[in-house]
Amino acid sequence: MKIIVSGEIEQMCPGFVGAAVEAYVKNSLYHEGLWQHINELGAQYRQQLTTDTLKQLPGIEATRRVYRACGKDPSRYRPSSEALIRRMLQGKELYQINTLVDLINLASIAYGYSIGGFDADCFEGDSLTLGIGRPGEPYEGIGRGTINIAGLPVYRDAKGGVGTPTSDHERTKITLSTTHVLVLVNGYDGNRQRVMENAEFIQQLLMRYAHSEGSQIWLYEASQD
Repeated sequence: MKIIVSGEIEQMCPGFVGAAVEAYVKNSLYHEGLWQHINELGAQYRQQLTTDTLKQLPGIEATRRVYRACGKDPSRYRPSSEALIRRMLQGKELYQINTLVDLINLASIAYGYSIGGFDADCFEGDSLTLGIGRPGEPYEGIGRGTINIAGLPVYRDAKGGVGTPTSDHERTKITLSTTHVLVLVNGYDGNRQRVMENAEFIQQLLMRYAHSEGSQIWLYEASQD
């Protein structure tokens, strides 16, 4: 899968760097060890962060900044990483979906980056382009119905939008029958090392909790030829 960073994103965030993790996996409904890991991190964050200071985490702060530059209110359309950590800090339980989705949420919480997780066999075409949502562009967020993605960074395949930092699309969502995943780490802070570390963490989680085989990682960024 080729991933292209459009000129729109390059203009709004010239330092953008992303990481892709592709793997063949075996999903499950629930993994006790994974949820122990999630709950331990939640307890740690409740000692270290507040709902105000979490906005200062580099990955979250940078994503919020890009939202504002694109004309989107980040407090109304929260980046997924912020929404997940915020829920933890408020003492609420995270939604338990399935092991693949849950481990992607853990990776997002651990590093503060908004991460898209997709069933790679549901894409149309052989490339994804990261651009900016247009007014009236149709988009069905997972469990959210139709959402307004105008002004949001959005990955599009040959058929249309599949992922934003706020919500991924129903068409390419991960289910219990998913065996081929593509996970995208969005580094709007431009920190190549930390983005790569987040991708390697995802790779480790996939091996530990989803029996991954043949996984690979690659970086993609703004100012590509």
